[in-house]
Amino acid sequence: MADSWKNPLGMFDVAGKVALITGASGAFGAVAAKALAGAGCKLVLAAGNETALADVAADCQKLGAEVAKVAIRPSDEAACTRLVDVATEKFGALDILVVASGMNKVAKIDALTPGDFEGVMDANVTQSWLLARAATVQMKTQETGGKIVLVSSARGLLGHPAGYTAYCASKAAVDGITKALGCELGEDNITVNAIAPTVFRSPLTAWMFEDDDKAKGFRDGFLARVPKGRLGEPEDLIGPLLFLSSKASDFYTGHILYADGGYTAG
Repeated sequence: MADSWKNPLGMFDVAGKVALITGASGAFGAVAAKALAGAGCKLVLAAGNETALADVAADCQKLGAEVAKVAIRPSDEAACTRLVDVATEKFGALDILVVASGMNKVAKIDALTPGDFEGVMDANVTQSWLLARAATVQMKTQETGGKIVLVSSARGLLGHPAGYTAYCASKAAVDGITKALGCELGEDNITVNAIAPTVFRSPLTAWMFEDDDKAKGFRDGFLARVPKGRLGEPEDLIGPLLFLSSKASDFYTGHILYADGGYTAG
């Protein structure tokens, strides 16, 4: 503890840690990859889009990170186990898991098929559980334990009128997994937490940041409920990620950390 007083920022140091990030070519996954690369982590990056994955991996290498890229999705138990194996075979450990893979299907309930619903639940819930399970098996063998960071959403807490039944249900389930595993794995020195963003800038949401009438209409309605008065930027996710990935969060587990400018508080 004395060292912490002398260098409190050292509690956020993740240099040399091994991090596995799924969905690494997506909006949140790319932010996580580059943030942890810049912080000195060794990375295993996974995504189904091989071209986009290569681009993110190249960005991380430019930041000085050692990178192993795996062009697979965590679609089943074997794939999840394989991703953990890559981390241990390449770097000898798995310290951090960031599950940024997932999907959404926007449709009102009478237009949403059972297959659509099951697909969202599988991508967001089942695959998060399988990855956490595979990581747990490895992290329990390590004296240092590990950090599991899932990606939830403000929609895990709040509903949405525009056809989000599958997405809201899936993110509420991710919140439940986070809390249950936080309780279950505490004695194993493994923390399990989730970051829950609201709208932040990405290729899918770029239109919301434009100056046209459609974007302004959306922002006027949405920002009326955001105390910070703006939409999120990718940089807003870096601080929470580093906190939950580092020693600084050793006493925090089972938490849903809302990166939302106060949206869920009001």
